[in-house]
Amino acid sequence: MTADTLAPVDNAILNALKRVSTATLTTQLLNRGLRKTFLVGVRPLNPASASFAAPAYTLRYIPAREDLAVPAVWKNRDYPQRKAIEAVPAGAALVIDCRGELGAGAAGDILIERLKQRGVAAVVSDGALRDTPVLAAMAYPVYCAGAAAPASVVALFAADLQVPIGCAGVAIFPGDILVGDAEGVVAIPRHLAADVARDGTEQERYERFVQSRIKQGRSTFGLYPPDEATLAEYKTWRD
Repeated sequence: MTADTLAPVDNAILNALKRVSTATLTTQLLNRGLRKTFLVGVRPLNPASASFAAPAYTLRYIPAREDLAVPAVWKNRDYPQRKAIEAVPAGAALVIDCRGELGAGAAGDILIERLKQRGVAAVVSDGALRDTPVLAAMAYPVYCAGAAAPASVVALFAADLQVPIGCAGVAIFPGDILVGDAEGVVAIPRHLAADVARDGTEQERYERFVQSRIKQGRSTFGLYPPDEATLAEYKTWRD
């Protein structure tokens, strides 16, 4: 990690990203050559409380080994799973690499309630979580790929904090910006966040113009994508 990775992100950038849909953000990243940015299969437990934008704080699990992955490990304050709960900075999102494991929950309602109370922005896992009926009732952004009653050590062992991970097939580095909405989560390389926020905002403004014309009966040809005449019309509409 570099000092820049740990530096605060401008709240204006994060607030702008929260107002842009993940669909638009993936298009903006595609325009910049990045295709693998959407966490496939990771969905919000409570879509009504799904919106967030925050820098990633990473936790990496590996497959459980029977002599190490035992309940007693939870008493170790340096065990990465337990350490993460108290170490994730307020305003960051805890993103968990579970290798897609759905047979055990990476965390449950008690640990996630603690994260909420500490001001952590969201929890994102490409595996399962425990206590999902409780989590689904929380007014808090929690994303996962499934539900599992068994505890994490049944199938998982926490190995690292704040290292590059793969989450749902997407490379995520500590400090990358995660944005979530009711559709899912997108990961934005940190150095692109400001440009993506700016251009994503403009894209959605143009798409509101497009929708208004479609509802008037216009064809998509020349409108989406626009030709020169449409761009001139849009400029007048926007101004």
